[in-house]
Amino acid sequence: MTTPCIICVAITGSVPTQKDNPAVPITIAEQIESTQDAFEAGAAIAHCHVRGDDGKPTADPDRYAQLKEGLEKHCPGMIIQLSTGGRSGAGKDRGGMLSLAPDMASLSVGSNNFPTRVYDTPPDLVDWLASEMLKYDVKPEVEAFDLSHIFKAKEMADKGQIAGTPYVQFVMGVKNAMPVDRDVFDYYVHTVHRLFGPDAPWCAAGIGANQIVLNEWAISSGGHARTGLEDNVRLDRDTLAPSNAALVKRAADLCEAYARPVATWQQARDILGLRKAAV
Repeated sequence: MTTPCIICVAITGSVPTQKDNPAVPITIAEQIESTQDAFEAGAAIAHCHVRGDDGKPTADPDRYAQLKEGLEKHCPGMIIQLSTGGRSGAGKDRGGMLSLAPDMASLSVGSNNFPTRVYDTPPDLVDWLASEMLKYDVKPEVEAFDLSHIFKAKEMADKGQIAGTPYVQFVMGVKNAMPVDRDVFDYYVHTVHRLFGPDAPWCAAGIGANQIVLNEWAISSGGHARTGLEDNVRLDRDTLAPSNAALVKRAADLCEAYARPVATWQQARDILGLRKAAV
């Protein structure tokens, strides 16, 4: 298997704090430095959230603009993917940063349960976020928390709400949502290929200790991999991850074990059909 593997690093998220792991980057400066190290370790995509001065999640477009500017300067060519997730804001506030025209943005296409709340993404908001992504030439990464979300991506693509081939990420291991199950994972892969074609790219993300499990399943099955401190703050039960770069290196080592070259940012842009980087 020689298809290059795209490694996405989810650097911060909305939940982990420096009490969980001092390496979690919170300020814009910390995020830029952490992402640069992860970029040099092999990550081609930076999945980004921002925090306020109090360390709590926010969807503030000005903070996203500062982060985007810093990443473009220090990680030239890296794919910048901004989050429109529901933990950072409500309603259209979730997409207020899309006018910054990042390369990509996450797009949840349906609601589901999270550990202590409903992750609420109603149809009218899905339609609006998708329209903003089309408007600003932002490629969505469809976050599939269950099988219906893959079918929703197909419906949206057929209606022209998603341009090109949808890029679907399977999210497994969130409490009260889809658990880590190999038969389900394999059926997700089958479904993506049946709906979008045998060459359609896809990605997978595992939460907590399941991060390395999903990394291995994705890499060994021809998909792409997400890692990073947003989803998991440990290398193992007894060892905190020292950095985002360390988690990227762990994924890169799996790529080597399965004879998958790690995708450069140029290869990643080509695989995903993204516009050329201004470098």
